[in-house]
Amino acid sequence: MIIEYVGVKEISGSLIVLDGVKGASFEETVTLRLENGTERAGRIVQMEGDRAVIQVFEGTNGISLSNTRTRLQGRPVEMPLSPELLGRIFDGAGRPADGLGELFPMMASDGSGPLSRDINGSAINPVSRVYPRNFIQTGISSIDCMMTLIRGQKLPIFSGSGMRHNELAAQIVRQAKVTEPDGSAADFAIVFAAMGVTNDVADYFRRSFEESGVLGRVVMFLNLSNDPIIERILTPRCALTAAEYLAFDLNKHILVIMTDMTAYAEALREFSSSKGEIPGRKGYPGYLYSDLASLYERAGMIKGSTGSVTQLPILTMPNDDITHPVPDLTGYITEGQIVLDRSLDSSGIYPPVSVLPSLSRLMKDGIGEGFTREDHAAVSNQLFACYARVQEARSLASVIGEEELSPGDKRLLEFGRMFDQQYVHQGVGENRSIDETLDLGWKLLSTLPREELDRVDDKMLEKYYRPQESDGR
Repeated sequence: MIIEYVGVKEISGSLIVLDGVKGASFEETVTLRLENGTERAGRIVQMEGDRAVIQVFEGTNGISLSNTRTRLQGRPVEMPLSPELLGRIFDGAGRPADGLGELFPMMASDGSGPLSRDINGSAINPVSRVYPRNFIQTGISSIDCMMTLIRGQKLPIFSGSGMRHNELAAQIVRQAKVTEPDGSAADFAIVFAAMGVTNDVADYFRRSFEESGVLGRVVMFLNLSNDPIIERILTPRCALTAAEYLAFDLNKHILVIMTDMTAYAEALREFSSSKGEIPGRKGYPGYLYSDLASLYERAGMIKGSTGSVTQLPILTMPNDDITHPVPDLTGYITEGQIVLDRSLDSSGIYPPVSVLPSLSRLMKDGIGEGFTREDHAAVSNQLFACYARVQEARSLASVIGEEELSPGDKRLLEFGRMFDQQYVHQGVGENRSIDETLDLGWKLLSTLPREELDRVDDKMLEKYYRPQESDGR
């Protein structure tokens, strides 16, 4: 028997309160029917005895204390699933937004009906996890060589407001690919989730993917800045549910790009405040860490499936503060970070990847012979070491002047200029293979005396080192 509750006890922002609710459960979806016949969806976000707090997805405008009938659905928020997800565009709550009609879910293998799953996902047994191996090629030299993205990893990009992280995200979607150890192309797709973006940014992503011809392998979830904040909280969960289905049911390798996680965290803060919860650091809820972990830990590989879920979340640091709660907590959960630098961005270098504070903790297990190339680790280590010495030389030059530097320090400054202009900097449409990236690394290292390359063994130097004069660029 279906029970309808007439009227509501209280309205606060996007929340309504019902009293006398029987048999309800946390995260259960509800349908609200207004006097004019329109319906809105919601979910139960708090239970106190027979008192239920419901979050309304479309907002509470037009809802009064007496004109609403509320019906409990007896199930959590679910995402319909089908191989037809690829090439489709959805809104933040997982509803089709491309004008192509509803998504028809495939039938569940157990015969229980159309396939749909709880967007909160199910916990992955740690024992069933497979250690991440092999790499995902982004076509961007600084990332592929020095902070390599490994299949099954979660590697965030720390950016700042106004920087070109959206262009970087779109470029990675266009260029990313996975190859098997034997050189064959793997079954690869991308789930792209944008949260709190403006209409022009959403249109940029859509046009970029369509014009480059990659939309057919992309599932897009777009939550706009004028959409209700509840949708922003649902967006990454819908995206990850689609990714898990494509990876673990259809055995595809999935790269999930989520931008901007700071917009998600701010929506979570606003939602927490409307519930009257006690705030933590900078007003964020005390459970921000566990909430972010519930998203990031859905990356990985599982025994019994050849697919994988790799996450590349993008977040903007308020005031470029890397100790802000969102990047700070993200760094505890994920396996490294890619940091974008404002000074590089303002000098016209794209992508403005700051090499020294960036790292990939799983990189060592997915590069080298059999994955990328035998010299990958050596090139990466030596470039890091040389660029660190460049920073020392730049600091010294700022004190005594460049003219007073020793010949060795002047060589390092020239190496640093070439590294920024030729290695880190590349065009928005420039797609470098891993071989091109490593060869370019050796070209730069070969401008330095051989005896200064102390992170590379003699065998590697004999094979790849080709001394040359710098060209001054």
